[in-house]
Amino acid sequence: MTIETRALPVATDLTRPFWLAAKEGKLVIQHCTSCNRNQFFPRPFCLQCLSPELEWIQSNGTGSIYTFTINRRGSDPYMNARVPYAVAMIELDEGVRLLANIVDSVLEQIQIGGRVHVTFEALTEHISLPQFRLTSEQTA
Repeated sequence: MTIETRALPVATDLTRPFWLAAKEGKLVIQHCTSCNRNQFFPRPFCLQCLSPELEWIQSNGTGSIYTFTINRRGSDPYMNARVPYAVAMIELDEGVRLLANIVDSVLEQIQIGGRVHVTFEALTEHISLPQFRLTSEQTA
């Protein structure tokens, strides 16, 4: 019997600051210093004003569920062992959206608009993956 491993993200020059922060338990997003907008996923320029003047800022790691699905069939052998699991588009309080799993939460309590907070899953000694949990108000 073989142990299945999860597909790992590959850091590039552009995404390396994101993955380094995640390894430290921090969620970061890009902020344009020209037009004051936030964006995610990492890009070399601002999508709003096309300025290359971007900096990384730390998100507070909270947001709400914009949409979600419950997967009952794994996308690969590693995820087969985790079914059923939730994948959600999270709208961070800073105004950007990102796709992540909702973990350590009762699937039946997941709903659009539900509040979540970031947590990190260590995949290797170098890569940690941002995931989200329902806040305590949903789990009470």
